Amino acid sequence: MAEGKWPVYGEITGPIVMIGFGSIGRGTLPLIERHFKYDKSRITVIDPRDDDVELLKKHGVRFIQEAVTRKNYKKLLKPLLTDGEGQGFCVNLSVDTSSLDLMKLTRELGVLYIDTVVEPWLGFYWDNKGGNEARTNYALRETVREEKRNNPGGTTAVSCCGANPGMVSWFVKQALVNLANDMGVKFKEPGQHDREGWAKLMKKLGVKGVHIAERDTQRAKKPKPLGVFWNTWSVEGFLSEGMQPAELGWGTHEKWKPKNARKHKKGNKAAIYLEQPGANTRVRTWCPTPGAQYGFLVTHNESISIADYFTVRDGKGKATFRPTCHYAYHPANDAVLSLHEFFGAEGTQQKTLHVLDENELVDGIDELGVLLYGHKKNAYWYGSQLSLEETRKLAPYQNATGMQVTSAVLAGMVWALENPEAGIVETDEMDYRRCLEVQRPYLGPVKGYYTDWTPLDRRSGLFPEDIDTKDPWQFRNILVR
Repeated sequence: MAEGKWPVYGEITGPIVMIGFGSIGRGTLPLIERHFKYDKSRITVIDPRDDDVELLKKHGVRFIQEAVTRKNYKKLLKPLLTDGEGQGFCVNLSVDTSSLDLMKLTRELGVLYIDTVVEPWLGFYWDNKGGNEARTNYALRETVREEKRNNPGGTTAVSCCGANPGMVSWFVKQALVNLANDMGVKFKEPGQHDREGWAKLMKKLGVKGVHIAERDTQRAKKPKPLGVFWNTWSVEGFLSEGMQPAELGWGTHEKWKPKNARKHKKGNKAAIYLEQPGANTRVRTWCPTPGAQYGFLVTHNESISIADYFTVRDGKGKATFRPTCHYAYHPANDAVLSLHEFFGAEGTQQKTLHVLDENELVDGIDELGVLLYGHKKNAYWYGSQLSLEETRKLAPYQNATGMQVTSAVLAGMVWALENPEAGIVETDEMDYRRCLEVQRPYLGPVKGYYTDWTPLDRRSGLFPEDIDTKDPWQFRNILVR
């Protein structure tokens, strides 16, 4: 799309407050400038660090150097969000700030809200007093779902709208439609609010599970030094979720569970967790470029929300169908090496945590999609294959990984403006066609690939393995033990 031809999707009539200005905040700012009409004197960025103060000055954005905490968030944010006329927008791209508390505040004020993760207050991820169940994303998500049940409707707050969680939930629906058409299945596409219809469609197609299958091949110009954690997105965010228990939506077709698997006692019970960190848990998966690969089973909200959304229940409320769903993430090689050093040092963080920006990287793509497996066509991957080279042409201040996130934030903001009284929503509950329409210009090639690969392939036969040869798509075969 030529410069100057980018669509303006709507007007934000009140103040804009962006909380957090790390790699995702930097990339989101130019998209807000490009696609919305708003009063530029009424945008504020809040961050405890001033690393990018010169960039904000260049864009004429007011900056407040302060951490948003449990003690100060109301006093700090309320005056900013209610300054002047119009409806404000809170864009939460930070760590260590409670998404739930910020949602409650913004909705009380009639201010639109969006975030990319259900984030807790500082200390949650590393708290060893409450047990691992209390540290799960399942537990965090349940607090937001309970708030939604107790206070339905009202001002829109979009929960977990980044690349994943976020964009991948829209990919799942598009992949199901593609799969149904390719299989020659007669169906009427369910509407946005027809959760049961979508779940029945997945069941009808015979899908047993979904991998959020990702391979980041972006390479740095220089070798990673010892004692430094390099990543292509927030290191703090990656380490926090990586040290939570591995979590996955648990399908009704599964016949086996690992010995350290635990069920949840409350809530929708759509997921389980393992008594081990997700960033040290490997699974077998498949992406178009590398083919078969190992990924890390890092906990993510979409692993639970997708499994929950596509559950079919009988008249008594018993789940008769649910897909297994989990992240299967192969980060950039420098991040893999950084993780190896981190766990080798008994979980001691490196002294320097650094996000590789577009100037430090030489090439590569972030191949992020959904692998729907177990159906008659075996497995189908659908997703974005965005390159660093194309990212540089599309927008400033971000690599390919970042753009998949920032463009999803943009799509979520557009949807919120167009649906300002939708209450608290997850991306599974939004209009996937509209959201992808907004986001696709930033995603590079978006394609689907069929594969005959299964988790039973390419095994050497040199060592005995505890596998299920009758059903390749059992988690028993996917988990690397």
